[in-house]
Amino acid sequence: MTLDEAIAALEPRELLGGGPVELMDLAYDARKVTPGALFFCVPGAKADGHDFAAEAVERGAVALVVERPLDVGVPQLVVGDSRAAMAVVADAFFGFPTRDLTVAAVTGTNGKTTTAHLMLSILDAAGKRPGLLGNIERRVGSDRRPAVLNTPEAIDLQRLFREMLDAGNESVAMEASSHASALHRLDRTRFAVLVFTNLTQDHLDFHGSMGDYFEAKRRLFAQADAAAVNVGDPYGLRLAEELPDALTFGVAEDATVGPAALGGVDLKLRGGFNVENALGALAAGRLLGFDDATIRRGIEALDVVPGRFEPVEAGQPFQVIVDFAHTPDSLERVLRAARELTDGRVICVFGAGGDRDRTKRSKMGRAVAEGADVVVVTSDNPRTEDPIAIIEDIVEGTGPGAEVEPDRALAIERALRLAHEGDVVVIAGLSPEQGRHIGGESFPWDDREVAREALRRIGAAA
Repeated sequence: MTLDEAIAALEPRELLGGGPVELMDLAYDARKVTPGALFFCVPGAKADGHDFAAEAVERGAVALVVERPLDVGVPQLVVGDSRAAMAVVADAFFGFPTRDLTVAAVTGTNGKTTTAHLMLSILDAAGKRPGLLGNIERRVGSDRRPAVLNTPEAIDLQRLFREMLDAGNESVAMEASSHASALHRLDRTRFAVLVFTNLTQDHLDFHGSMGDYFEAKRRLFAQADAAAVNVGDPYGLRLAEELPDALTFGVAEDATVGPAALGGVDLKLRGGFNVENALGALAAGRLLGFDDATIRRGIEALDVVPGRFEPVEAGQPFQVIVDFAHTPDSLERVLRAARELTDGRVICVFGAGGDRDRTKRSKMGRAVAEGADVVVVTSDNPRTEDPIAIIEDIVEGTGPGAEVEPDRALAIERALRLAHEGDVVVIAGLSPEQGRHIGGESFPWDDREVAREALRRIGAAA
């Protein structure tokens, strides 16, 4: 790509310098600049890319995209929003990959990961050689990589799309987060189909209000060729009214794709809430033109999604379920599903993340107190917050009946020791791939393995 082509794509409000310049790469992190790169000076929450422009030039950047002119000796394209500009240039630089790659995406508060995996399985059943971009992992061709961000920055995202095409992928199932929408990471991505699952309280530390949170989801549908919307959710109903051509799904009476559409389908994913996820994936499959027999094969081929209502089986006389539930609504759904599995007690051990929306913590506590017979409150991902302060926020909702054990491993063991034959223990809040973040450091962590080890220790495992 030439600098002139980047200028034509961006139409900057001001151009400082110029001339024939060949762009060999794109970068927004000065540490990753390679010779010939166009460097985007992006203001961030903790650092401003403009402060690293000189370092980027020293490392070989031949031009900059800036929001204010800088005293450096390379051409500068002055724009109103450097982050938004990244998406525009990245799309062009990598050859407009989503014009050729069929993107099946899902957005919403809960159910994104499971719905994305169901769509992945349907795309595979249809012979569309799918890649995957999600919260658990990324699949590019036959290569599997750990996920870092749910939705990566625009340059990384468009690069991944191009890598997928080069690796033989014809399609991709992906999660589209509200953060990525608000931060322009998904700008210029063309969705062949976009599924809306639901909207409940989460991420208000970032979005500020439910209205802004909904808007971050809603704006993505302007980039979708087709939409599937869950009208069993109040915000989904509102979205469907704005999108009269959307295919509606859900357990609502007026949904076009309702539970009857799954008649005869062997849905192996446990939990009643997975009916909605399966209906969303089914609706997406129909919008992509697949026949119901193909869609059925895809749905039936998926038996578990890691960390999403995933059973831990070690021969114990009670059930253990690990789930990523970390919002009031998702905890309510998971505990309701756990209740359906047994006539015994439901025991729940959970915490809440630090440096995030504090207002949902007591609501999470209330949801668990109402949905479980035994409650054990523990630490989750405290990040830079005091774990005890987070627990105190939760206990405002649970009331005095909850047990408190800040050490997560000990809390899990305590919940398992309390379980009797026929009970269900739900371990909620941490996705197995994300680890734990404590005091600015990251540590590997997997609730499933912690539970298995505890079961062996207490003699409950076979």
